[in-house]
Amino acid sequence: MNVEGRDLREVIREEPLRRREILKALEGGARTVPEIAAAIGAPTHEAMYWVMGMRKYGWVAEVNEPTDDGLYPYRAVERRGA
Repeated sequence: MNVEGRDLREVIREEPLRRREILKALEGGARTVPEIAAAIGAPTHEAMYWVMGMRKYGWVAEVNEPTDDGLYPYRAVERRGA
């Protein structure tokens, strides 16, 4: 399966490589996926895959209230031993 010309597996494989950039982007507070994508210079659709992977494994969590646009901001989760 391709995502905007790139193989989806390739995009997903990049998540561990992009994790540090995403966590750095969240140091100033919670951000939406489009804001994260802009901060790390990546396409929004690819950032969505990375953020969802990080959410699944406990690196980030969504904030309880969506923005006025209906998007949920994500925040970094403090992890012990990470």
